[in-house]
Amino acid sequence: MSKYDAFNQPYKICNVEIKNRFLVIPMTMGGLAYDEEGGFSENLIHYFELRAKGGFGLIIPGAATTDYHVDPYSALGPCVNTNPHWQERAKVLVERVHAAGAKIFCQLTMGLGRNYPGLPGPSENPVWRNPDQKSPELTTEQIKQKIADMIEGAQVAKACGYDGVEMHAMHWGYLLDQMAMAFYNRRTDEYGGSLENRLRCAREIVEGIHAKCGDDFPVGMRLGLKTYIKDYDKATLTGEEEVGRTLEEGVEIAKLLEKYGYNFLDVDTGTYDSFYYACPPMYNPQGFMIPLAAAAKKAVNIPILAGGRMQDYDLAAEAIAKGEIDAVGLGRPSLADPEYPNKVIAGEVERIRPCIGCNMGCFRRCVETGEPVSCAVNPQAGRETVMGLKPGNGEKKVVVVGGGVGGMEAARTAALRGYKVTLFEKSDHLGGHIVEAGAHSFKSEIAKLNKWYQNELKLLNVDVKMEHEPCINCIKKQEPDAIVLATGSDVAAPRIPGLDKAIDSLTAIDHPEKLGKKVVIIGGGLVGCEIALDEANHGKDVTVVEALDDIMASGGAGAPYPNKQMIVDLFENKGVKVFTSTKLVEVTDEGAVVEKADGSKELFKADTVVSAMGFRPTPNLKEQWAELNVPMYEVGDATGAGTILKAIWDAYEVANNI
Repeated sequence: MSKYDAFNQPYKICNVEIKNRFLVIPMTMGGLAYDEEGGFSENLIHYFELRAKGGFGLIIPGAATTDYHVDPYSALGPCVNTNPHWQERAKVLVERVHAAGAKIFCQLTMGLGRNYPGLPGPSENPVWRNPDQKSPELTTEQIKQKIADMIEGAQVAKACGYDGVEMHAMHWGYLLDQMAMAFYNRRTDEYGGSLENRLRCAREIVEGIHAKCGDDFPVGMRLGLKTYIKDYDKATLTGEEEVGRTLEEGVEIAKLLEKYGYNFLDVDTGTYDSFYYACPPMYNPQGFMIPLAAAAKKAVNIPILAGGRMQDYDLAAEAIAKGEIDAVGLGRPSLADPEYPNKVIAGEVERIRPCIGCNMGCFRRCVETGEPVSCAVNPQAGRETVMGLKPGNGEKKVVVVGGGVGGMEAARTAALRGYKVTLFEKSDHLGGHIVEAGAHSFKSEIAKLNKWYQNELKLLNVDVKMEHEPCINCIKKQEPDAIVLATGSDVAAPRIPGLDKAIDSLTAIDHPEKLGKKVVIIGGGLVGCEIALDEANHGKDVTVVEALDDIMASGGAGAPYPNKQMIVDLFENKGVKVFTSTKLVEVTDEGAVVEKADGSKELFKADTVVSAMGFRPTPNLKEQWAELNVPMYEVGDATGAGTILKAIWDAYEVANNI
C-alpha cells in the first residue's frame, strides 16, 4: 500500500462525489480567460481540460462576476448573469471538463471592495496601495442587490451544468471578507456590529441559493482562516498584532458557515494587505496551512479543502490520512504541472515539475502587469493552444552548449520533438546558477527543479557530456543541424578599489563557512537579499547596501510584490539593516566604504564583504563559431542575465522552433 493512496479516495461534497483528493483552486487568469464577446476563450477551456485529464478530481476556475447593478466596473471580466455568450461558453467548459473525468464548480464573486480603486465596500476604507483614495460605503439597499445578484448567478451556473458553486470570497480581503471583519466593517445597520451581523451577507446568499437551486446543490465558501494584518497595507509576519481575523475567529466563522448551510470550505490565509500569506512565496514553508486547516476541520463536519503552499505531496498525504484536511488545493503547482495528480497516484513523484514559489509567471504577470497567467517553469501554461509542443521537423541533430536551466530546457524540448540531442557542460554538474539558487534552505524547490530536469534528460536519452568544454572541432564531429548556446553568465566585477578583498555572491552561497559574523552585502537584488536572509537566519549581523532607491528591483525584472513584501518584513524581523541609494566606493580590510545619497562617505565595518552586483554574459561563442555555418541560437543568460523564467522561456521558444 502506497502512502499516496490517501489521495486516490473519493469523497462527497453534498451529494456530488469527487473521485480523488486533488483540486485546482481558483486563480485569476487575466487575459487568458475571455474572448472578445466575454465568453471563455478556447485557451482557457483547453487549459482546464488538460488539468482534468491530468487527474484533478475537482476544478474551480477563478471568480465570475455577478453584480450588474452596483459596481461601476468589474476587474474580473463580464457579468455571468447578463452575458448569454458567457453562458454558452461555460456550457462548453463544463462539458469538456466532465468528459475528462472531473467535476467543476463555478466561483461567484460579490465584488472586490477596497482592493481596487472606485469599488465600494462595507465602510469607507483606504484603497489598497492607494491610501489617498477611499472606497465608498455601500448602502443597505446596494448590499441586498448584490446578494440577489449572487443568488441569480448561482442559478445561471446550475443551468450551465456546473456541479456546484463557491463564494468568492471570505479571503484575500475581497468584499465578503471585508464585510466579515470588524477592521473593515464599521457599519451600524443589520450588516455590521456583531460577528453574526457581519456574516449576514454570507448567510443570506447561501440560504437564497439553496432556496432557488435546491439543498442538494453544493455551495462552498473560500475562507481565509487568518489574515495576518496589523494595519492597512501592513502585514504581521508572526501573526502577532492581528487586527483582522485571528485563527480563533476563523474557526468560529467556519462553524457558523456550516450552520448557515455551506457544504464545504476552501481555506487559506492572508489578504492583499498581507499578500505573502495570500500568495505565499518560497520564503513561506510548505504545508504551513495544515495546522490552521486542521483547527477548522476539528470544528466542522463539512469537507475542508486546503490551499496555499500545499505542493509537498508527503505532507499533504499525511494530512489527508490523519483527517486534518479532506482535499489538497493546488493553484500554482497545477500551472507548473497539469499532470500532478496522475504522477502522484502512479507513484512517479520524481516526474512532477515543481512550482518554485517565485510568483513570476503567475502573480507578477496576472496581477501586476495585466498579462495572461502562465508559469516560470512551464512556458506552455495558459498558452497551450498557441505554445504547444510542435512535432519535429525531420531527423535532426541538436547540440546544446551549457547545462544550466536554459540549456537543460532546450535539450528537453528538442528531445521531446524527436531530435537527437547532445548537451555539453564544462563543469562536473548540471544546473548552472540554479545550483546556488537552490542551496538556500528556503529554496529547496529549485534544487528539486534541477533534479527534475536531470531525470527528464535521462529518460529522453539526451547525450550529456560532462566536464567537456566544446571546441569547433568537437562540434563539427557531431554534425549538428542546430546549436543552442546556453553558456550562462559570470558574476559581475566592476572596477572598484579593493573589490578583490570581497567574496563574490556564488562563492558566498557555495561556501558559507567563509563568511564571518558581521557581513556587508553589496547589492540588494534578489541574489543579495537572499544571501542576506540566509545569513540572518544563521544569526549573523547583516547589512545590505543597494545603489538604487529600493531593494529587489535590479536586473530589469524586479520582484513580485508578495516576495518583496515578505523579504522586507523578514529583514525587519531578523534585524537586517538596509541602505538604499548607497554606492560602494572601496573595500578595505576593515569593511566597505560607501557613499550615501547626500555625498557623505562611511565605513561599514565587516568581517566579510560580499559582492552581489549582478551577472554578465559569458564571452559570445556565436561569433567565434561563425565558420561552422550552422544555425546558432543564444538563450538564457547568454543574451543578458535574467530570471529563471527568462532562461526557460527563451530555451523553450528556440528549441520548439528548430
